[in-house]
Amino acid sequence: MGRPRTPLLDRERIGATALELIDEQGEFSVPQVARRLGVQTGSVYHHVDGRAGVIELVRERVSASIDTATLDLRPWDRALTAWARSYRAAFAAHPHTIPLLMTSPVRAPKVLAQYEHAVRLLLETGFPVARVMTVITALENLVLGSALDLAAPETMWELPQDSPETAKLAEALAATGPRRADAAFELALEAFVAHCRSHVGPPSGPSTDSSPSAPSGAGAPSSNLSGNPSSPSGA
Repeated sequence: MGRPRTPLLDRERIGATALELIDEQGEFSVPQVARRLGVQTGSVYHHVDGRAGVIELVRERVSASIDTATLDLRPWDRALTAWARSYRAAFAAHPHTIPLLMTSPVRAPKVLAQYEHAVRLLLETGFPVARVMTVITALENLVLGSALDLAAPETMWELPQDSPETAKLAEALAATGPRRADAAFELALEAFVAHCRSHVGPPSGPSTDSSPSAPSGAGAPSSNLSGNPSSPSGA
């Protein structure tokens, strides 16, 4: 009997199967991946470096939907806003991956390349190098939190009927239009970008279009963007 034309197992199928399991049940195990693919667990380990390797395959599959071309847009705030919206859409399609990927170190080369692209954008814009990862991490927190919000019920508050203790909350909920999660995301994104504008220094690197001037009162003291953030692990 000749060999099958299509390989029984490869990294792409492993990543796709793990993502299917996460979408269905919120988690995965390597033995579950193997059973669904109809192979022995050891065969999966032959293609990946343990569970961590499978997680990185999942990260690559989800992040592949992020439009990295947005990072080439100018001015910088247009690029960052478009990237954030695409990033959110990619993870909103697979919300169960967020807790897993946010708590696992980023190793996937294609994903690291996307971070490199974002860092270069911010440095060329004029952000101090010590604040670049703080900006990216803060943006990821906003994006991934909103992606989880999209997976939640439209109404997250169940109030007792005609209760005076929650009368104002009921009034506010009744006045809230549809697509609450989208409106909240756009509000937070606008505020985030406005704050960042007030911390942009002279550009370093290739020239870009002029950044919009900071609106009056936007931002806070520059110390708010300093510090040593933990490595981002969303995308």
